[in-house]
Amino acid sequence: MRSFAVGAALLAMASVGAQVPSPQNPRHQHNAGPELFTMRVVATELGNPWELTWGPDGYLWVTERSAFRVTRINPADGAKHVALTLEGVHQSVDQDGLLGMALHPDLLKGRGRDYVYLAYTHDIDPGAGVTRNLRVRRYSYDSRSQTLIAPLDVIDGLPAHDDHGGGRILFGPDATLYLTRGDHGSNWLANYCHAIRSQELPTAGEMRAHDWSKYQGKILRINLDGSIPDDNPLINGVRSHIYSYGHRNPQGLVFGPTGLLYAAEHGPSTDDEIDLIAAGMNYGWPHIAGFKDDRSYAYANWSASSPEPCATLKFSSLRPPASVPQARESSWTEPFVAPLATFFTVAEDYELGKYGTATIAPSGIDLYTSTAIPGWATSILVTGMRTGAVYRVKLSADGRSTAGAPVEYFKAATRFRDIALGPDGKRIYLSTDDHGSTMGGAGQTMNVLTNPGAILEFSYRQ
Repeated sequence: MRSFAVGAALLAMASVGAQVPSPQNPRHQHNAGPELFTMRVVATELGNPWELTWGPDGYLWVTERSAFRVTRINPADGAKHVALTLEGVHQSVDQDGLLGMALHPDLLKGRGRDYVYLAYTHDIDPGAGVTRNLRVRRYSYDSRSQTLIAPLDVIDGLPAHDDHGGGRILFGPDATLYLTRGDHGSNWLANYCHAIRSQELPTAGEMRAHDWSKYQGKILRINLDGSIPDDNPLINGVRSHIYSYGHRNPQGLVFGPTGLLYAAEHGPSTDDEIDLIAAGMNYGWPHIAGFKDDRSYAYANWSASSPEPCATLKFSSLRPPASVPQARESSWTEPFVAPLATFFTVAEDYELGKYGTATIAPSGIDLYTSTAIPGWATSILVTGMRTGAVYRVKLSADGRSTAGAPVEYFKAATRFRDIALGPDGKRIYLSTDDHGSTMGGAGQTMNVLTNPGAILEFSYRQ
């Protein structure tokens, strides 16, 4: 075991090409929390543990994205019990495979609803090419065999791609499923010539035809049988599965005790977000990243390049060519919901090419409501993959705003993917990717991870 003055003892790691952290880059300004925790490795050799949930049996329930397993882990000794190895999953990149999992609140309560919901990508093209879709499937948990049985598809045909897949699924207090969908990495990197569809809304005819193709960059609300809830919002005159829209890549989702819904969302090169999600509302992407402040971000629409077609261009996030239309945030006049907090809003004169990207790459979030750690109730905890840290954001009494700057914990050369809280309020569990890059203590890129593919426990020390 190791003791941490959490976040305070940043790793002093040497790396080829390591850079001195720039004080202009807000993610190098480590606002470390003072609390002490003891770290313990609970389990290792997991295939990219993606979802991490505390189960009603006292076990940690995990989806392994690239191993296609649902695994129950005893937090006391790390013993693994595979409840399901899922067939038919398509996984070829870092954004697809077996993703989110939601446990029915009646699981193991003797009410005949021992259900577990999974979200995963599959290939609907039987030929050589790949056509990804995302499917939500329900399983029943057999406590005698400790396995998941009786698969039943809830909804299928949801568009998926090789980047920005979202995929977090959550059982809501209203007995519906909430599911995050990303923008497919459109307008970015290898997908830079694909148009972003986060603002596109379906027609009534498309809904009658079960055409879900415009569900990109959305948060969905789905009945347990896959149908559209009668009280879902009417958006542009049409009721669909869409609960909110204008998202880039929301990977974290959690409900607060009063029913408020929070999401964590990836920004482009700045402005990762924590959002308060409301029915029918627009969150601005791709016209807005973070706050509407014209700082660093402008919407460069590569897919609309003219007269030079996009396919002839070389992508650059810093210097789009003149043929690519660009629009400042202030030019967009439609209403949108601003984030509760960002990671991070940069200064007005911030230069990405000089000071670097200022994102944490948020994934899982949870809401801390216990009094076991003084001063933490009520806070959002969000994992940072790119920074190898967990951030705590204090909420106001009504949960509709934040109080103070994010506080950093558990800094390490790893990629924290998801988070679960022990019922005593003193133990925090984190899953880690088994590969990828993160940021060392000196701001350098680290490609060799500590504790890859693992579940870690951080126990509060009074």
